[in-house]
Amino acid sequence: MAARKRYPSDVTDAQWALIGPFLDAWRSTRVSVAGRLGGQDLREIVNAILYQGRTGCQWAYLPHDLPQKPVTYYYFALWRDDGTDQAIHDLLRCHAREKAGRAEDPSAVAVDTQSIRAANHVPAATTGKDAGKRVPGRKRGLAVDALGLIIAVIVTAASVTDNAVGIRLLDKVAEHTPTVTHAWVDAGFKQDFALHGAVLGIDVEVVKRSDTLPGFVPVKKRWMVEQVYGTLMLHRRLVREYESRPESSVSRTLWASMANMVRRLTGNSTPTWRHG
Repeated sequence: MAARKRYPSDVTDAQWALIGPFLDAWRSTRVSVAGRLGGQDLREIVNAILYQGRTGCQWAYLPHDLPQKPVTYYYFALWRDDGTDQAIHDLLRCHAREKAGRAEDPSAVAVDTQSIRAANHVPAATTGKDAGKRVPGRKRGLAVDALGLIIAVIVTAASVTDNAVGIRLLDKVAEHTPTVTHAWVDAGFKQDFALHGAVLGIDVEVVKRSDTLPGFVPVKKRWMVEQVYGTLMLHRRLVREYESRPESSVSRTLWASMANMVRRLTGNSTPTWRHG
């Protein structure tokens, strides 16, 4: 890595030791016709992606001592499209679960959605309005395990119903994590969702919020997915929907989750934007 002053979002040596070997192996498979490997510093590419995710800056505002848009976006899009970001994320999740004394794959997930306002440049064809929450933009759906680790993520227009988003989430969970047999949801998910879960072998349990207790009350089983949404909001790129493609928004969510996981695995913390 080039000598420069470190940004708070940069990966540490210990964190890079978790991500770097995978990307080195990935690069070894991408030899040019001249027999050469790419010359870019992949650690700095990751640092640029994490910096933008954490600060929410536009591509043109990436600091001059980090890789600029042409190269950073090239790798961001390449890893998004070939599934590298998902593969790294899932390996880190398995590592985090093993460190916590759990099996690699969970048996239960909590499912919920979040509507996010879209920036003006986001294509209207991929956005809509959440009629219930009155939010114009996109909807982010998550399925997380009991440790708050993301198992599946979906991004759609905000006009898509929670049921439809939930069904797509269950399909992803069943395809990639077949050990899951139980899902906790709120009352916004209807009978069609539960029936689809039954077809997939996933028992759906509706956990209702208490209407009798004042103030904020964590909801049993479901509180973890709500906490995950809160931690994702520390990554300013996710506070508003800036991505032209929903697939890019999914990738941004995965990178934010990876940043959280490597801190968990190494015991490091990153100062929040509230400091200073």
